[in-house]
Amino acid sequence: MNSEQTLISLDETVDRETLIHQSAYIKKLRPLLPPEAFEPDSSKLAILLINLGILLLGWGIADNLDRWPVYFLWLYLPLAAIMGNSIIVLLFSSHDLMHGSVQKKSALTYPIAFLGLSMLLMPPTQWKSLHNLVHHNTTNSLADPDRNYLHQQPDTWGKWIQNLFVPSVEVNPLWLIVGMAGSWAVHNFRNVSSVLLFNDKSVDYVPAAFTVSKKDRLTIALECLGILAIHLCILFYLDFNPIKVTLAYILPIAIGHAGAMFYIFTNHMGCRMTSINDPLINSASLRVPKIFDLLHFNFSYHTEHHIFPSINSNYYPMVQELLEIHYPQRMNLIDAGEAWRLLRETPRHYKDEVTFTDSLGKISVNCSILEEYKG
Repeated sequence: MNSEQTLISLDETVDRETLIHQSAYIKKLRPLLPPEAFEPDSSKLAILLINLGILLLGWGIADNLDRWPVYFLWLYLPLAAIMGNSIIVLLFSSHDLMHGSVQKKSALTYPIAFLGLSMLLMPPTQWKSLHNLVHHNTTNSLADPDRNYLHQQPDTWGKWIQNLFVPSVEVNPLWLIVGMAGSWAVHNFRNVSSVLLFNDKSVDYVPAAFTVSKKDRLTIALECLGILAIHLCILFYLDFNPIKVTLAYILPIAIGHAGAMFYIFTNHMGCRMTSINDPLINSASLRVPKIFDLLHFNFSYHTEHHIFPSINSNYYPMVQELLEIHYPQRMNLIDAGEAWRLLRETPRHYKDEVTFTDSLGKISVNCSILEEYKG
């Protein structure tokens, strides 16, 4: 780490080589935001429940697919796409729910989050530990389970699969398609197995292992069984019929997971590592068509979320405006298509905190490439 990359005061003019801790941004921007920005928005709970209803409706219609003429089955595809979007919405609404921006903590928070995350195969207790506590406090650092692998890390099965699936200069387009649909499941399995089988920070097939308490470890195991039961119930309801299962179960999940992974891949994987949690440097926000911000709770404003995890997501654009005023040209703000292109054209392992390299360590690309193209 360069000696200049240290925590600084708010009043100091800085360039992108100097890191600022998240808490400094909060101290600067919080007084400039209206109090209602930090009030829970219960309307998103209704949207979560509506999208659960969409999935139930889709499965109800699919129960009759075996009676449809084969040449009419394509008519189900638009509904499968809508169901896939509902799975994305369930992830992002559950995400906001567990950050406390949807409702104040209540007895309903846990069961609703469990249902919302079940189609993402994610135990909510693991999500709370992995995402809320570890990822948000150690974003894109050596301790972050969601970062790219280091080139120096062992060539384990986890690293091999990630190198095969994630967007990079090395990835085969066919494997990338598989990876878009399957990376979320791999990510879940990698972390769940690390916690349930070992619960030790020495586990080497994850980018960075984390641990949970004995109580949470048992809860995660029980939640996994509950999620498995939900999916088996869906498959039983669809009679394990190949047509029903393909169109109403596999296809919506593949679409939903791929849509979520597009955001997740671009959130941090094109950014450099930081030893100080500086969201404007280790995270990226996307410019997307407004319809996607409307559908997905402004999830494209990811840097803003990392500064204020529990803020009402309707106020992310206001946070972005304040960042552009008080920290001009500092954040990674980039068109979604450009961010995706850069991920495809650069390697995905960290050689060091500011350099990407390929799986063989032969290519070196400065991580600032995202910053250079953000305009």
